Amino acid sequence: MSAATMTAPKTNGVHKNGTAPKQSPNNPFDYYNLDGLFATEERLVRDTVRDFVSAEVLPIIEDHYQAGTFPKHLATKMAEIGVFGITLPSEYGCAGASYTAYGLAMQELERGDSGLRSYASVQSSLVMYPIYAYGNEEQRKHWLPKLASVEAIGCFGLTEPDFGSNPTGMITNAKKTSNGFLLNGAKMWITNGNVADVAVVWAKLDGVVRGFIVEKGTPGFTAPEMKGKHSLRASATGELVFQDCEIPEANLLPNVEGMKGPLGCLNQARYGISWGAIGAAMACYESALNYAKTRIQFGKPIGGFQLVQEKLVWMLNEITKAQLMAFRLGQMKDAGEATPQHVSMAKRNNVWMALEIARMARDIHGANGILGEYPIMRHMANLESVKTYEGTHDIHTLILGADITGIQAFE
Repeated sequence: MSAATMTAPKTNGVHKNGTAPKQSPNNPFDYYNLDGLFATEERLVRDTVRDFVSAEVLPIIEDHYQAGTFPKHLATKMAEIGVFGITLPSEYGCAGASYTAYGLAMQELERGDSGLRSYASVQSSLVMYPIYAYGNEEQRKHWLPKLASVEAIGCFGLTEPDFGSNPTGMITNAKKTSNGFLLNGAKMWITNGNVADVAVVWAKLDGVVRGFIVEKGTPGFTAPEMKGKHSLRASATGELVFQDCEIPEANLLPNVEGMKGPLGCLNQARYGISWGAIGAAMACYESALNYAKTRIQFGKPIGGFQLVQEKLVWMLNEITKAQLMAFRLGQMKDAGEATPQHVSMAKRNNVWMALEIARMARDIHGANGILGEYPIMRHMANLESVKTYEGTHDIHTLILGADITGIQAFE
């Protein structure tokens, strides 16, 4: 679905007389009025996804989180509003929108729940993107429309039980056969893994990392569910196990070799995370602000006390900085100027910011902050995972450290 078909925005940026408009009723926490910088299509995407989250996600997500289930019916509705593969060309059933529009969509999904944004990130950045960027035209035409409409659900297999931050050490391997390739190994912590119809799997072929499209039901391929999580409970997580799994030669991604393939995918996903974390922070801040205005202690709302006001100001200040960083990064990605290091800085900063805001919001809510009536603990627990996956906080620190000093600290 084209982004142009989405609901009209409720704000028009800067007034003709040059004065700043009132803050958008759709996002009252846009303190620096970024609405005035977003293109009309970008605001359409943001408002459409925001309305979807408010109407369809927020009323049910806590129950799914407590039950440890993913709300499967939401995937179809997300496809209907054009969330999946949003930056890819319309010829494949996608919206062909800007990276800023993609980021705003991820922001609003994670305002609902990190698990929902993870689902969309995996489908878009880790499955559709590599098929588009590294696949051939036959693979694109076969898979991208199915993934855009969620006729097919995808997952991404890179992390292994013994190799997370160091994916180059992977032991999953492929051997050439007369019929294609024989795949052996295992992947772990795979979002959508146990529900996916297709997996983009990275394995070593003659010592070189290559990408393979592995379809559900292929003999030798199993995907057990991972249970017992205290985080991302409203998200499906599985393992991928390959035991003499025979892959047709047509399922090799032909246009990439080496780690630049999976790292290119991760760069796309990390960008979405840098926006998504803002949404989680916004949800926690909004709850804390409302609570501070209505919770009476010592004869007045706690929002009238200096210590609470300082916390609220810190939250809004950090959200605003994160918004500006993400917006500029989106501009650079659209212009082809963003580097992996730029993305690392945004992912590192914005997830840290969101987790600190969640903790501070819980403090403002007092004991009530641990209740499911408020979104705080759910976002806080989710963000602990978001801080770890797609490159930990420390790994992104080292990526940036190597870039600014010219000295590699990994080895």
